[in-house]
Amino acid sequence: MNFFERQLEVRRASARLVWLFALAVALIVAFVDLAVWVAFRLGHRPTGVAVRVLVAAGLLTVLVIGLTSWIRTLLLRRGGGGKVAVALGGVVVPPDTAAPGLRRLRNVVEEIAIASGMPVPQLYVLPHEPGINAFAAGWTPGNAAIVVTGGALARLNRDELQGVVAHEFSHIVNGDMRLNIRLMGVLTGIVGLAVLGRMLLSGRGSRRQAGPLVLPALVAVAAGYTGVLIGRLIKAGVSRQREFLADASAVQFTRQTAGLAGALKKIGGLPAGSRLHAAKAEDVSHMLFGEGRKSLSLFATHPPLERRIQLLDPAFDVRELDQLGTRWAALPPSGTDEDRALGLAGRAAPVAVPASVAAPPATVVASIGNPASGSFGHAGGLLRGIPEDVQAQARRAETVVPLVLGLLLSAQPHTRTAQYRLLAARLGAPLADAVWREGERLRALDPALRLPLTELAFPALSGRPAQELHAVQAVLYEVVRLDGNVDTFEYCLSTLLARDLHEAVHHRPPWPVRRIALPQAAPAITALFAVVAAAGHREQAAAAAAFRAGLSRVVLVATVPFQPPAQAWQALDGVWPVLDGLAGPDKALVVEGLTTVIGNDGVVGVAESELLRTVCGMLHCPLPPLMTVAVSHQPLPPRA
Repeated sequence: MNFFERQLEVRRASARLVWLFALAVALIVAFVDLAVWVAFRLGHRPTGVAVRVLVAAGLLTVLVIGLTSWIRTLLLRRGGGGKVAVALGGVVVPPDTAAPGLRRLRNVVEEIAIASGMPVPQLYVLPHEPGINAFAAGWTPGNAAIVVTGGALARLNRDELQGVVAHEFSHIVNGDMRLNIRLMGVLTGIVGLAVLGRMLLSGRGSRRQAGPLVLPALVAVAAGYTGVLIGRLIKAGVSRQREFLADASAVQFTRQTAGLAGALKKIGGLPAGSRLHAAKAEDVSHMLFGEGRKSLSLFATHPPLERRIQLLDPAFDVRELDQLGTRWAALPPSGTDEDRALGLAGRAAPVAVPASVAAPPATVVASIGNPASGSFGHAGGLLRGIPEDVQAQARRAETVVPLVLGLLLSAQPHTRTAQYRLLAARLGAPLADAVWREGERLRALDPALRLPLTELAFPALSGRPAQELHAVQAVLYEVVRLDGNVDTFEYCLSTLLARDLHEAVHHRPPWPVRRIALPQAAPAITALFAVVAAAGHREQAAAAAAFRAGLSRVVLVATVPFQPPAQAWQALDGVWPVLDGLAGPDKALVVEGLTTVIGNDGVVGVAESELLRTVCGMLHCPLPPLMTVAVSHQPLPPRA
């Protein structure tokens, strides 16, 4: 199952959730009406009166459930994954942490993010949870958070931790994360009647006031707990299959099963298992890596642990868990000790081998949301190519803005001076000075490392105040287009950065989301292919041939004349809202066609590679860095 098929399955799951919610509301309304019928003896009342009372009770029930679900979903959406993490006692992992366990976690997360073409999420730890567990929360990848328990950090070796984190990344990539947030909002509404009933009972005051309130309160509590049972059934039905899929996706991410299987075995063999003690653990039970609370199999949010292990390790014998439990009772496992014994401590990833051969279009499409074999090694090589002090700046909130804007300063002295003046006028002279210093130094950075550096910087950047982010977003395009001569990298970085910042602040794309059929998108596809063909081929004939080859791949008329827009980059700004509205299979065709355009001459340069990744990013199709370009590890000049 590829990325687009997984996205389609999530949409189907969302549709099922809507129907299940409607069914749950209908059952609760029926229960309330039945209780009202009996309590108020409506069978002895006139038919008109009975009908009005039942309709009023039903409407009030629907209003309470619907309003509660809507408010809860809105709050979760605005708060992002960090709000869910903090509610469970999560503590943010400092970007410059020196603690070995936290540093290892951050390294693993950053490698997986860069290898999968995703922004680096916020990181949280539940330090007082001894069980092995984790979850991803958020509305979009731009406000996602990955949360890991202290038990996972202490007990898992690096490969096992990588498997768990890859499992959570798959929830982000596949769209499960948004589905889980919706599920939290829906379930809050379903159980809201129980909360309302308890409030009425606890606040009813004196005995004289109790009469009018006790009966409605008891009905609300009874209906609410009926909703609790229904809600748990919904959680179980929606989440179980998603966990199987996330396990399979994690194996695709890491290209090995031993790490994920080892983590599951430790859950089964250690007394703490995957249990969470936080009071609100039930709210996120469907989001967790492992079962957070013991429950009946009917209400279990996860498949049986033994079954998950057997799918990863067919030779696994259930009795192995008892043997591991006996051994670990005397000496619990230590992840860092295992790292040293297995040679995983401080492991350096290999650097990508220089190559210039274009990947087949089908291979590129298959790699969307599925990092290829060697992607993690390549991501490690990219990270090691970025000087440590630059990485430290990218992770710190106080230095990240000058760093990112410094990447956009022109190499031409007169343009760079004009950019400085613009920044000083818009953002202040002190910040403009800092941007100037960073721009001077970062000109020596390998172009292949610039987009990975912005992905690394995203958590610190998105954590800045919303007012500052609006100011940065507003000035991005002006800085890049000040001289009217925009190069490919400047366009890619500014476009992706502006989109990510918008989604981090507003939790939605910068354009209205609407479905577009492939024939309707033909003008946008033609413009995109023409711009990319002209940017990647010096000869007019070669560019025209690449353009026609790409159109043929998308099953569009290849006789469309090759006419690149006069204002190439401005033309692309109008392409994104159209192409992002295509269905998954149509997006796959566009990516195949674009890959054909870029690779028609058999060579993919850094600029073309980053342009392809930018297009995929704007279409919300995360593409891993292409391993077709050598990475320079030359040191940068010392900071002034």
